[in-house]
Amino acid sequence: MEAEAPPFHALSVEDALAVEHVEPRAGLPAEEVSARRAAYGPNRMVETRKEPWWRAFARQYADPMQIVLLCAGIGCLYPLRQLGTGLLLLLLTLLNAVLGLRQEGKAAAAVSALQQMMIVRARVRRDGQLAELAAEELVPGDVVLIEAGDLVPADGRLVRSAGLEVDESALTGESLPVAKDAETVAGAEAALGDRVDMVYMNTNVTRGTGEFVVTATGMATEVGHISGMLQAERDTETPLTRQLARLTNQILIVAGVALALSIGLNLSRGNSFNAVFLAAVAFAVSAIPTGLPAVVTTILSMGTQLLARSNAIVKRLRSTETLGSTSAVNSDKTGTLTLNQMTAVELTIPGRRYVVTGSGYRTDGDIRHAAGQPDIPLEPFLLPLALAGDAVVRDGELIGDPTEGALVVLAEKGHLDVVSTRQRYPRLAEVPFDAAYKLMATFHRMTDDAGNDVVRAYVKGAPDQLLARAAAVVSPGVATTLLDDGLRERYLAENERLAAQGLRVMATARKDFAPATFDPQAALLDSLDGLTLLALVGIVDPPRPQAKAAIATAKAAGLRVRMITGDHAGTASAIAAQLGIDGRVITGAEFAAMSDEQLLRDVGDIGVIARVTPEHKVRLVDILQRQGQIVAMTGDGVNDAPALKRADIGIAMGITGTEVSKEAAAMILTDDDFATIVKAVEIGRALYDNLKRYVFFQMGALVGFIATFLGASIFNIATGVPFLPLQTLWVNFTTQVFQAIGLGSGKQDADIMRRPPRRADEPLLPTRTLLWLAFLGLVMGAATLAVIAWAGNTHGMDVARTMGLATFSILNLFLSFTVRSDVRSVFTIETFDDHRFLVASGMSVIAIIVATELGLLQRLLHTVSLDLTQWIVCIAAGLSIIVVTELRKLVLRHRSATAGQEERP
Repeated sequence: MEAEAPPFHALSVEDALAVEHVEPRAGLPAEEVSARRAAYGPNRMVETRKEPWWRAFARQYADPMQIVLLCAGIGCLYPLRQLGTGLLLLLLTLLNAVLGLRQEGKAAAAVSALQQMMIVRARVRRDGQLAELAAEELVPGDVVLIEAGDLVPADGRLVRSAGLEVDESALTGESLPVAKDAETVAGAEAALGDRVDMVYMNTNVTRGTGEFVVTATGMATEVGHISGMLQAERDTETPLTRQLARLTNQILIVAGVALALSIGLNLSRGNSFNAVFLAAVAFAVSAIPTGLPAVVTTILSMGTQLLARSNAIVKRLRSTETLGSTSAVNSDKTGTLTLNQMTAVELTIPGRRYVVTGSGYRTDGDIRHAAGQPDIPLEPFLLPLALAGDAVVRDGELIGDPTEGALVVLAEKGHLDVVSTRQRYPRLAEVPFDAAYKLMATFHRMTDDAGNDVVRAYVKGAPDQLLARAAAVVSPGVATTLLDDGLRERYLAENERLAAQGLRVMATARKDFAPATFDPQAALLDSLDGLTLLALVGIVDPPRPQAKAAIATAKAAGLRVRMITGDHAGTASAIAAQLGIDGRVITGAEFAAMSDEQLLRDVGDIGVIARVTPEHKVRLVDILQRQGQIVAMTGDGVNDAPALKRADIGIAMGITGTEVSKEAAAMILTDDDFATIVKAVEIGRALYDNLKRYVFFQMGALVGFIATFLGASIFNIATGVPFLPLQTLWVNFTTQVFQAIGLGSGKQDADIMRRPPRRADEPLLPTRTLLWLAFLGLVMGAATLAVIAWAGNTHGMDVARTMGLATFSILNLFLSFTVRSDVRSVFTIETFDDHRFLVASGMSVIAIIVATELGLLQRLLHTVSLDLTQWIVCIAAGLSIIVVTELRKLVLRHRSATAGQEERP
């Protein structure tokens, strides 16, 4: 058993090299590399074994409905020898299996995306030589060189660094690149984002150079750990999936009991085996929701098209309705609630404060001052923003460090052309940024205020570092004043004020040198004392413009929004306050220290969790789900992927999101706009309402089928076979499907986003509704059997079954009209203002007529033509469902009106 890996971030460089048994200048010898590769394996993600296609296909036949249809189809082929009916039933099982396969996600897709993220080449020292190798050939102990623009090929402990910064946002959620340094981090329990002496696989080097000794490869890396979490996650069943499964089982139990009773009654009357078996097949086909998978898939597909037009791509159909029941939204901050584009929002100089408008890396915006303050030239304060940096911004796109990009954009907003300014004042020398001294300086030849030639150093960096080196400050009149205690206190107070707003504060300064004595090759850092302070700039990753309004809408709809971020608590708290996110702010460490019982009790008070790890995000999802909530998780980074997969609905950002997050999520936002989530919830709620109406319709029709067949057996009507198997399928796949699609595409209620989310345990069919639908089914069965019995005595069995088929189809048509509202009469304008529903109803009318009048269908369905009197009888019997539902709605409206009068003072 391997010993537990040491906390490399807490080890010194020497100790880390000793643990890995490597000399940094020489690297590993070839024989040691071979031994370690055999011990640790290649530096790549391990993919889960994919399920063979044939096994996935066979698994579709484990569904009880599929088993019933399969047995019925085989039974029609033998012993009944009804080739057409048997083949049609078997083809129906094949259709359901194909639809099931299309709905399933690819279990290993997220892990495959992790594999695709691997860097192709890495520079490594081996046998005293510098070599370029495929990244998967790296082993623990290798010494790797990195520079700006590289992807880090493995986890490692820094041995050397020079101005090194790494963008770890995809892994930790930290908005800004992290300054890296080889100095040992104190504390073995330091959070991932605080381990500045470590670098991690698949993070981006944005600045500087470095060397590190590989401490983990492949699945042992932090990204590999996330990969393992993804493999361990199972796809979460949606509320609709669970409820439909429960409903299907209930239907099968009821139908099974009724079928057994019907077979027993028919056998007791001495009917032949073939007649009894034919009745049993027809009963089985009618008593199970054979069209349910196809109709649900169609309705959900229409929902996904609506979502796609609203910039939300749903990858799993049944996740569409999950949005409608969502009660908690855990949102990543960086790139989701914010733009992930650092923006300068305030410029402060002694005695002056300027507000900066605009956001992101676009240069449209202004630098505004308060009334009563005379204008002063800002160019002296903007020059260091343009010159003391390397970032380039073109057409809203950044090349380089995000903080430098914010400063460049600020200079442009002050009407300073950065490109021409850099050309006019070329760089003579520089002091590159380093985490040890937290500043950067560039040197340029120019003239001072008196017109003398000077070499001017422009410096930017941490305010405390520049203040420690300062001797003077530029006053509002652009005059230089010696720095005294009063000015020092004002400077510190301004810094604290900006930091308290959650802003990252950047300071600027300058110093002039005589051109004759200036040496570009000298130790220039040592000469940066006696600086003249210029300005403080407050920088933030700003909230998305629509996010605040979207969060307010979410609150009105009963959704609880929480911010989950890898950023610092102060920054997260400030952004949350701007967005209107309620609740207290805690850190990931505080969250981890709380017991499950405490979290279940207190999670309602938590609005922001900062400095989180992937495990914290998954745990939060679990806690909320244990409370019975339906949880949506948004994010864009590798670190978000496990929680995206665990949540009831995982939502990834399509523009800024990593491939891993997109593969793990069930929905992808093509515009990266949090407001789209709220729109998607609205669509999901409307979809669920429509699905519920369809299920009401389907249940009433199923009870009608069961009542018809069981009644026929009890009263020996039509020899116990009111419909033939193909006649049953005709009703299933014409009238019932058409009306189901019409119900599924109905208009949404006006108050849909003013309701609270439905409970996760809310039944799809409450007991009272189920009893009412059962009664309607009995009405349908009684009306159908009455017509068959009358026609059988008057016109013969062929006409009787044809009239029964027409009557039952008309009853289905009218039933769909009645389930659209619990209380609203069908004789209102709302019934006839839904174009799609009316078109579907028209198709049902055509299907009912051609089933009896078209010669081809007469031969296939064994029907005959009906005369006018017979059609009138069928329609009159069909109207019975309208009569009983209208009477009930009249009573409900009266009760509602009476209750309203009693509530009025």
